[in-house]
Amino acid sequence: MNLAVRKITDKHLLEKAFQVRNLVFVKEQKVEADEEFDEHENAAIHFIVQDGDLAVGTARWRFTDNGVKLERFAVLKEYRGHGGGGMLVKAVLDDVLANPLSKNKTIYLHGQVNASGLYEKFGFVKKGDLFVECNIDHYLMQYMPG
Repeated sequence: MNLAVRKITDKHLLEKAFQVRNLVFVKEQKVEADEEFDEHENAAIHFIVQDGDLAVGTARWRFTDNGVKLERFAVLKEYRGHGGGGMLVKAVLDDVLANPLSKNKTIYLHGQVNASGLYEKFGFVKKGDLFVECNIDHYLMQYMPG
């Protein structure tokens, strides 16, 4: 396994990222496709994790009225537990923190319960009660650098 993460800069890689999201969210987690793919695709900054030429993970971030939202973290089932998710969180967070427009904005995400431990390793803290989004339990998590 030779995992590498990078920012998506072309349509070809974006299509690969969408394929990963389709497999993870739509097929595996039964999220409706029209809820998974939304009006924010063009405004968001997308990332991809690849094993050679194979797309195995993806995520995106975007500005919202509430700050900066990290979202759509997905890693193919057979690649979970091999570091790709952590690489993705680090790359996305580094990109957000390097963007001058992010300064003094709240950085947050809606973390699936089973992934909240991963986000906590990178300084995210649960805020508020458990909630359900697309029939999946989530926590609002906010970045609180130590």
